[in-house]
Amino acid sequence: MSKTTFKMVVAGGGIGGLSAAMGLAKAGCQVTVLEQASAFGEIGAGIQIGPNAFHAMDYLGVGEAGRSKAVYIDKLVLMDAVSGDHISDMPVGEDFRSRFGNPYAVVHRADLHGVLHDACKANENITLVNNQRVVSYENTANGAKVTTESGEVYEGDAVIGCDGVRSMIRQQLTGGDELRLSGHVAYRAVLQLDQMPEDMRWNAAALWGGPKCHMVHYPLQGWKTFNLVATFQTDVSNVGSNEPGTREEILSRFGNVCDRVRKVLEIPTEWRRWVLGDRDPIENWTDGNVTLLGDAAHPTHQYFAQGACMALEDSVCLSDKIQHCGGDLNKAFQQYQDERIVRAYRVVLSSRMLGKMYHAQGVERLIRNSVMAAKKPEDYYHSLDWLYGGTGLMSAAAQAAE
Repeated sequence: MSKTTFKMVVAGGGIGGLSAAMGLAKAGCQVTVLEQASAFGEIGAGIQIGPNAFHAMDYLGVGEAGRSKAVYIDKLVLMDAVSGDHISDMPVGEDFRSRFGNPYAVVHRADLHGVLHDACKANENITLVNNQRVVSYENTANGAKVTTESGEVYEGDAVIGCDGVRSMIRQQLTGGDELRLSGHVAYRAVLQLDQMPEDMRWNAAALWGGPKCHMVHYPLQGWKTFNLVATFQTDVSNVGSNEPGTREEILSRFGNVCDRVRKVLEIPTEWRRWVLGDRDPIENWTDGNVTLLGDAAHPTHQYFAQGACMALEDSVCLSDKIQHCGGDLNKAFQQYQDERIVRAYRVVLSSRMLGKMYHAQGVERLIRNSVMAAKKPEDYYHSLDWLYGGTGLMSAAAQAAE
């Protein structure tokens, strides 16, 4: 089929939706992106970006712009939040970059979203529409259409559901599979550089693992700020997204950690909190001319730092399949799903396991420390070849065979 043949409707204007739009436009499609908010933007603070995400950004044409917004850390560090001891670290400098072909970096979520947003605005094949929350879809004789909360209808040759962890597209497609709440709540804050204790201003992404809790910090925005995330386990299930959190709650959940960690947690005057959830793997993301992408397809906990990375990879894969489908979108969607499903869900299930390791207590904590302390950089690199060596264009089987 010739360029600009397909007309695509993308539900959701987050990182997944905008990267999907870039990939679809690269494949020659005309794309309409529907965002429920009054303006395109991202909530939250920092995210970590692995080499696989930079590979995807390069494919989408925003690699250099993305790199310009990033902070390039020296290593990933694991600390014991109880004793304050250093456990292990993984260097992500020259040897890491040479092995995986791209850096490991941290970036403010809004900055990455802004790079994609600017690229979409500059692309004549992409139309961005605000104040349109998609509530349902329908396959039609000529493609698919969506209806928004305001009653507007948008039609195209296909619909891509990029509407996040609480996706309305997924809810209809699956018949309503349940969000799997983890009992983990993440508190997020941003500190100005001078607020961060000098002896913890590391050029690293540091994780302090404690009993049923952990804290992460790393520099952002050209070393002007520090991202701070404190996560704990709780029985509370009714915490929403981006709600105000209290200093009292976060300190009460970190009662068994060392003074060094507590002193950092005492600094923020404003916290925002999120309940963490994912969904169990499903074997099918597609219904006729409708398919899912990013968190709508495979929502994951943050412990592997791969949520945005997987959405970027999805966008690359979907773009490639559409370019080579010979005009058959159903074929393209099936190939996209088949190629992505094992890799994406490996991240989902691995993230669950990492959460348990970070929150280890008692003897399990001692075993964690012993095992992780024995690892050398090469051990880490080898264990992550499957992840950081991926491009969004390789099937799980192909990667395993390498």
